[in-house]
Amino acid sequence: QVQLVESGGGLVQAGASLRLSCAASGRTSSRSTVGWFRQAPGKEREFVAAIRWIDGSTYYADSVKGRFTISRDSAKNTVYLQMNMLKPEDTANYYCAAAPGLVGQALMSTKNSYDYWGQGTQVTVSS
Repeated sequence: QVQLVESGGGLVQAGASLRLSCAASGRTSSRSTVGWFRQAPGKEREFVAAIRWIDGSTYYADSVKGRFTISRDSAKNTVYLQMNMLKPEDTANYYCAAAPGLVGQALMSTKNSYDYWGQGTQVTVSS
């Protein structure tokens, strides 16, 4: 019922910046929660950041605090992930995910909290 499409990935050098976009369509809700996850080859999918649509509250994984910023544009139904000071360890396929309602802070980093997922966009950071 909700479709998510990520874009903005690419190949960059360490220290560079990228901005990822997640465009949502379908039965979106003002009470939704949107998260970014990433998965590198041979590793588990891990939480990166999340935002509550209703008030814009944001939450981040410790590994990206101070470097990444998640934001939303309600007019465009789009969530962004601004990634600065990229490191080789940030290399992964980045996925956008959405939950239909409010998600408590304690569960925002849990994959099972989200019902809808995008196809992913690849970010590669060279050293």
